[in-house]
Amino acid sequence: MEKWFVTMKKADFQSISEKYHISPILARLIRNREVIGEEAIDFYLNGTIADLYDGMLMKDMDKAVEILSEKIRERAAIRIIGDYDIDGVNATYILQEGLAGLGADVDTDIPDRIRDGYGLNRNLIDRALEDGIDTIITCDNGIAAGEEILYGKERGLTVIVTDHHEIPFLDAGGEKEYLLPQADAVVDPHRPDCEYPFKGLCGAAVAYKLVEALYEVMQRDAEDVDYLMENVAIATVGDVMDLCGENRIFVKQGLEMLKRTRNEGLKALMECTNVPVDRLNAYHIGFVIGPCINAGGRLDTAKRALELLCAKNRRDAVMLAEDLKALNDSRKEMTEKGVEQAVEQIESTSMQEDPVLVVYLPDCHESIAGIIAGRLRERYYRPVFVLTRAEDGVKGSGRSIESYNMFEEMCKCRALFTKFGGHKLAAGLSLPEENVPRFRQVINKLADLSEEDLMEKVSIDMQLPLPYITENLVEELELLEPFGKGNTKPLFAEKNLRVIRPRIIGKNRNVLKFQVEDRGGNRMEAVYFGNVNTCLEEMEKGGEMSFTYYPSVNEYMGRRTLQITVVNYRR
Repeated sequence: MEKWFVTMKKADFQSISEKYHISPILARLIRNREVIGEEAIDFYLNGTIADLYDGMLMKDMDKAVEILSEKIRERAAIRIIGDYDIDGVNATYILQEGLAGLGADVDTDIPDRIRDGYGLNRNLIDRALEDGIDTIITCDNGIAAGEEILYGKERGLTVIVTDHHEIPFLDAGGEKEYLLPQADAVVDPHRPDCEYPFKGLCGAAVAYKLVEALYEVMQRDAEDVDYLMENVAIATVGDVMDLCGENRIFVKQGLEMLKRTRNEGLKALMECTNVPVDRLNAYHIGFVIGPCINAGGRLDTAKRALELLCAKNRRDAVMLAEDLKALNDSRKEMTEKGVEQAVEQIESTSMQEDPVLVVYLPDCHESIAGIIAGRLRERYYRPVFVLTRAEDGVKGSGRSIESYNMFEEMCKCRALFTKFGGHKLAAGLSLPEENVPRFRQVINKLADLSEEDLMEKVSIDMQLPLPYITENLVEELELLEPFGKGNTKPLFAEKNLRVIRPRIIGKNRNVLKFQVEDRGGNRMEAVYFGNVNTCLEEMEKGGEMSFTYYPSVNEYMGRRTLQITVVNYRR
């Protein structure tokens, strides 16, 4: 079940429209995205690289830069330790490229997802010590590795942390006591004492800010590293950061750079996945390029994805890109199989009554548990945990819905876990196998979810009658891009529409094509990509329907026609 509602934010749309030479429709859409005030609207519509904040505003950035410029001059051995996901890999690459460009003696290490787990651990530190490393820089991790950093410091290492995760804290009688690692410098915009104006950066963006500041201090042209902005864009979209503020500029600029990238690896990856480079947008990063980069860390080693970014010639790049694409294809197959098994488990047992789904798939690869949980959450609109058998006990990932704070609920039954962490909408956990049935029972008993909570909310920007859909409007909507989390694609709605000639097309029979006609006789082409068979059955009952949609222009054999892409439907 879905609950549709129209967002009705107030503003003087006419004067915004006149001041910025945009239509009142666009003015309303910008207001719906909480962009308020002249400065914010101007930044949203016209922000450029020149509007990015100075990285030196971050707490400890001065310390990090001072230490590194000295280490580079001394030719001390520096090691970058990243993470195995898309953000960690790109952050590692940015630091490696940036430091190497300054003549540093630098190498990299990335933990193995299954052997090492997330973040800095003693193995990685021992390995660095054995290799004669003097300084470690973390990226996209390190903020929660207090003990490990202390271990490294006691053994003579210099440690610089760059991260973008929340700072761990203890609750001391209602007061938060933050646990900052005792590194030589800790650069993280989430530090409570950090005055950097924008908190929503990904790990790669923090790494980029460090490189930029380092170039300026070492009197090199910071524009030399502008090209790394394409990696910031990939990481920002791939790590699902909010596309507002600085992130919007990074992604907008980075996408333009990617269209003409000189990076052999990225060129090869876009070629072998058939990404239309001239029309490249955030969707292609999120759903095509990103999953291939992540597949290395999921099924093999993230070092493969890093090798791809570092590839110096076309031959190596093509080989590495094809490897990653093949890994991602097998990840997709494994995901489909896992989803099928989970659906069968849910629908053939009493589990289908549970407000929180806890699915145990012992033979599923632990790295795709989170993806499967996400797919089940979409299908059932309930919080979902997917558990798999690991080397020692059971590991799992959770994905939540808006009205259920997953991390807080897990804190209430923490005694069942050997390890857990996460936030409101996603979590990771480990527990002994014998605790699985108990966990399912307890987490459901604790769940206080009403029927209303379990109804998916569809937020509509505005009702828009068919005659308002023009090529000009479709073109104007591009000003709002890039779309993604925190800056969603506009969603319009119209009711009392008659459906004409619905038919399923496409070689995979996964597109529903039809026409819609309003009561004034205005007609328009329409397509739907969801569960096409169910939708067709609804349409064949006859009568008028309501749709949510976004408009686009369909180009086919040189002909341009306006059409709507339907997202939700109901009678």
